[in-house]
Amino acid sequence: MTFHLQPVRVGLIGAGRMGSFHAENLAYRVPGATLAAVADPQPGAAEKLASKLGVAKAYSDLHALLRDPEIDAIAIAAPARTHAEWVIAAANAGKHVFCEKPMAVTLEEADRAIAAAKSAGVVLQVGFNRRFDAGFAAAIAAVKAGENGITQLSRSVTRDPALHDPSRIPQWTIYLETLIHDFDTLLHFNHGAKPVEVYAIADALVRPDFKDKGLLDTSVVTIRFDNGAIAIAEANFQAVYGYDVRGEVFGSKGMLQAGHITSSNCVRYSASGISMETSRMDSDLLREAYVAEMVEFARCIRTGETPRATGEDARNALEIALACIESVTLNLPVKVGAR
Repeated sequence: MTFHLQPVRVGLIGAGRMGSFHAENLAYRVPGATLAAVADPQPGAAEKLASKLGVAKAYSDLHALLRDPEIDAIAIAAPARTHAEWVIAAANAGKHVFCEKPMAVTLEEADRAIAAAKSAGVVLQVGFNRRFDAGFAAAIAAVKAGENGITQLSRSVTRDPALHDPSRIPQWTIYLETLIHDFDTLLHFNHGAKPVEVYAIADALVRPDFKDKGLLDTSVVTIRFDNGAIAIAEANFQAVYGYDVRGEVFGSKGMLQAGHITSSNCVRYSASGISMETSRMDSDLLREAYVAEMVEFARCIRTGETPRATGEDARNALEIALACIESVTLNLPVKVGAR
C-alpha cells in the first residue's frame, strides 16, 4: 500500500449523468483528492466534461487512462454491466478503485474483482452512498453498538421519481442496480447476521406495456436471517412526489428510522394546507452522502484505512439480488448462497 501525502489524483471512467456528478464533486468538493482526468468512449464526451471542469486530460481510450502514471485512483461510473471488468483492469494497473454499484453482476465477477484488488494491494470502495447519509450512518452505528437491541424486523424503501425511458433499462435492474442499495442497508441493520432465504415478487405496474420485454418496475422482497429476523425491501421506479429513500429497524430495545424525501426542512402552512418541497434526484437528496463517500475514498488511500463499503459488502448484497432473480423466476422462496 502506498500512502499519499499529496492530493489523490483521480481519473473518472464515465461522463454520463452520475459520472458528471462525481466529477464535479471530485473537482470542487473533496478535500484530499483532485479530478485529474476524464475518460469516456463516446466521442467528445470526456473532452466536454473535462473542459467544463478545467481538467487537463481527457481520454476516449479507457485503457490509456489506466496506463497514465500520473493517475493514482480510478472512479468508475460506466454502465453497470461493465463495472467488474474495469475494477479488475484498474486494480491490475495498480490504481485504487472507487466503483459505483453494483460492483459486479455475477458472484464469479465479484470474486475476481475482490481478488484483483487484494493482489494489487489497492483500496476498493463501492458506492453504497446510504452508508454515508447522516441518518442511515447513525442508525447503522446504533445497531452495531447494540443500542437498539437484537434486530427483529427491518425495512428499506427505494422509490425513484420517474421512469423516463423503459426501453433503456436492462432486465433485472430493479435488483442489481436499485434494490442492491436496500440489501446492503438491511445487512447492516442486522449486524452479524446472515441472510438465509429470500422471497421476491415483482411486476411492471408503472409501464405494464414493457413487461413482455423483461421490465420489472415494482418489487417487494422478504429476507429471513439466521437469527430469525425478517426484513422487507421495496422498490418502485416512479414515485410522482419525488425521490423516496427510507429505512427502519425495529429491535428488542426500540426502533430506529432513517431517510427522508424533503429538499429542506421548511414546511409551508397556508390556506391550501401544509406542504414541503421534495427532492427529485438522487444527487439532490443524497448530495452530502455522495461527497462523503469520495472523501472517505481519498482518506483511505492516503492513510491505508479500510473503507466502510468494501468489495465484500458488494458481494454480500449481490448474493441477495441474485437470489431474488431466482425467486421471481421460480415464484418460490430461494435459499441465499445455494447457487
